[in-house]
Amino acid sequence: MTEAYSVLYNVTLGILGLFLLACLVRAIIGPRIADRLIAINMMGTLIVIIICVLAFLMGEGYLVDVAIIYVMLSFLAVVLLTKIYMGVYHEKRRREEGNTDA
Repeated sequence: MTEAYSVLYNVTLGILGLFLLACLVRAIIGPRIADRLIAINMMGTLIVIIICVLAFLMGEGYLVDVAIIYVMLSFLAVVLLTKIYMGVYHEKRRREEGNTDA
């Protein structure tokens, strides 16, 4: 029975790896910056899920702590990137409004 669970976890890790690769492709070729931000956020979530599955598969409890720290860092990174994106968007909009008035 435990061998069946081991196979299930390994298949799950493989599928999550494929999802991670798809998110990486979207982050690279995404036509808009918003698509890239969402892909980066999704990659962070998938990495945390992979770490948690590995923690359960290997029986190492400290990996869950690593996953929690990674969640906090990923959240802060996405918030920071969103803040930068919004600043760039507002600056671009101000320049466009200034050009139409003149």
